[in-house]
Amino acid sequence: MSEQGLQTLGEFIIEKQDDFQYSTGELSRLLSAIRLASKIVNREVNKAGIADIIGRAGNTNVQGEEQQKLDVLANEIFIAALSQREVVCGIASEENDDIIEIKAGENGHLSKYVVLIDPLDGSSNIDVNVSVGTIFSIYRRVTEPGSPVEMKDFLQKGTEQVAAGYIVYGSSTMIVYTTGNGVNGFTLDPSLGTYYLSHPNMQFPKKGKIYSINEGNYIKFPQGVKDYIKYCQMEEEDRPYTSRYIGSLVSDFHRNMIKGGIYIYPSTSQSPKGKLRLLYECNPMAFIAEQAGGKASDGKTRILELEPTELHQRVPFFCGSIDMVRKAEEFMENAEKH
Repeated sequence: MSEQGLQTLGEFIIEKQDDFQYSTGELSRLLSAIRLASKIVNREVNKAGIADIIGRAGNTNVQGEEQQKLDVLANEIFIAALSQREVVCGIASEENDDIIEIKAGENGHLSKYVVLIDPLDGSSNIDVNVSVGTIFSIYRRVTEPGSPVEMKDFLQKGTEQVAAGYIVYGSSTMIVYTTGNGVNGFTLDPSLGTYYLSHPNMQFPKKGKIYSINEGNYIKFPQGVKDYIKYCQMEEEDRPYTSRYIGSLVSDFHRNMIKGGIYIYPSTSQSPKGKLRLLYECNPMAFIAEQAGGKASDGKTRILELEPTELHQRVPFFCGSIDMVRKAEEFMENAEKH
């Protein structure tokens, strides 16, 4: 325990590593590498306005989206932290076209784990000082340790995740993660550079009063989503709900988990398959949501059951308080029938 009587993230990781069925200390080292990288990214995010690292980098990522300067920097920081410690055999990043194979070190050892990461989610908000985040997802490889990592190591169902989490860089910086035994949140004390357990056993309220969706795209939404939004706005019983949309998945999700709510990024007429990435955003957030008593689907099917077919696959995303997601799914199902 620290002087303040609070448990540090490092202490928590060590204490809980025996809960993990494949515990070798390797997963603990992997989480420690993410912890280190998050501190460096946090420093860069906080000085972005004076260090000429806000704005556009002048090129696009594999998604065809303009990369922000901090996107590129955060990507480099996380890849370096993970690859230099021999804790993963491969990395897939939303910012890279293909998987990154991590070569064996001098001891010839290749890790059992792969990491998929969205290094800086919501980065277009950096210029206006709005919270952004990092999302990560960890799997055990399915190929033989010691052999080169393959695409099938990454194209696993979300049910196979061994850990997932996010870092939110906001008014305070937090790491929130799960290894399948509940969800815990740790807040960074910037004066000491240490994360402390601040939100043990986080839970989604069963019901909420917040719906988070970009209503500017209303005309392009499926009928079921339009019907659900009207339901949210009706004056009846515990409604109308409050509309809150930051435009940064990590921030919207984090608020909804604490206060109760639903986040929806549906398919649209322009993006019929949806916009968010199954592997980098939806699977890790769905794992966290379920571990916190929430629910996540594509409007019909449980997110964690979806079979990935490509690295940068997109899907619709409905996630949050269990009763709210179920109600939204009802509207989607009813709209399909008519």
